Amino acid sequence: MNTAAIKPESIPPRPIFDNLEHIKNPFNLKTFPVPNQDLGVGYEIDYEYSWKFIYSYNGSSSTFNAYRRELERLLQWAWVIKRESILNLKRSDIEEFIRFCQKPPLAWIGTKNVSRFTTRNNQREVNLHWRPFVVSASKIDHKHGHGPNPKKYVLSQPGIRAMFSVLSSFFNFLIQEEVTESNPVMLIRQKSKFIKKRTTKTPVRRISNLQWDFVLETTEMLANENERHERTLFIMNCLYGMYLRISELVTDERSTPVMGDFRKDMDGNWWLHVVGKGNKSRIVTVSDDMLKALKRFRRSLGLTALPTSDDTAPLIPKNLGNGPVTSTRQIRSIVQNCFDLSFQRMRDEGFDNDAAELEAATVHWLRHTGISEDVKVRPREHVRDDAGHASMHTTDRYIDSDLRERHSSGKNKKIG
Repeated sequence: MNTAAIKPESIPPRPIFDNLEHIKNPFNLKTFPVPNQDLGVGYEIDYEYSWKFIYSYNGSSSTFNAYRRELERLLQWAWVIKRESILNLKRSDIEEFIRFCQKPPLAWIGTKNVSRFTTRNNQREVNLHWRPFVVSASKIDHKHGHGPNPKKYVLSQPGIRAMFSVLSSFFNFLIQEEVTESNPVMLIRQKSKFIKKRTTKTPVRRISNLQWDFVLETTEMLANENERHERTLFIMNCLYGMYLRISELVTDERSTPVMGDFRKDMDGNWWLHVVGKGNKSRIVTVSDDMLKALKRFRRSLGLTALPTSDDTAPLIPKNLGNGPVTSTRQIRSIVQNCFDLSFQRMRDEGFDNDAAELEAATVHWLRHTGISEDVKVRPREHVRDDAGHASMHTTDRYIDSDLRERHSSGKNKKIG
């Protein structure tokens, strides 16, 4: 076989950096290994400073993973396709790279998320099934047996914005380290050809009040029939009533949620102390209904009605065994089961259109729904702080976010 005739884009690239728990601190190394790529020489500086850059974000595995993803794609494109060090990239090269990411070759696209490396005989080895880009099927397509199609891969607008942000930060880091003198990402003047400006507010994805009523009623029925679903009911109440993210319910390297995170202040008001996105701590208002939900759940666990500040019982305990739930996937599965049962009940009772909309719902829609309902009746700044929004601009997205209600209010307008 004439290997020279094989186009580099037709061969899946290898992963470069392992997971955080398997990667060494580069700032403690005196020498750096050669990148795990058959590229010859000339890329050692790229490798060293990319390693140092992403390791600087080791305080959060999610942030580390996001920065690693964007930087690896650039390295793989520069080394494999462009055959160039990233230190030599110009503005036009970055634009070419972004277009490449918008339509990557099929050999570079996977249909499921897999680990970059696997352990074999106590050694970390490249996972040959890994790809730098991944396409997924929509929730409804998956439910109806339609799998992901690499030909339908689309780089989303948030994905493009993240790419610009990470790569610009990386080149600024290289400038600070005196490795390069310019930031080619910052030199791209017309970013609008890649990033579309929003002329209207993007509708917030949420479920309707009718759909929530069905979901809540379904979950309460489950809890009344089987005590293990008391946890299910509590989870649903947390996601809607305090608009928590699912990552704020589970134990991970960032935080360990416990019952003692529910605390009463000097005025007798209850708050939930949360470590949220970006490792930012906040306190969330606990309503009277949410307090009742907490009491119900704790009694089902054989605990006192309300916790003390030193209560170390897991906020979301395992149903089998001891300890807290550590997987967001498990929370998603619990919520999805409630959605599926509610979808069927709505179909059975003749609400076909509403049921079809609920079929597309995801866990995060509960947070959106809770915020959308609260912003109608509570001061915006109170909702902002409970939600953990960085700015009022984010909270304002939820004002008049329900297009169904907006259209209903204007449907009968007279023009004559």
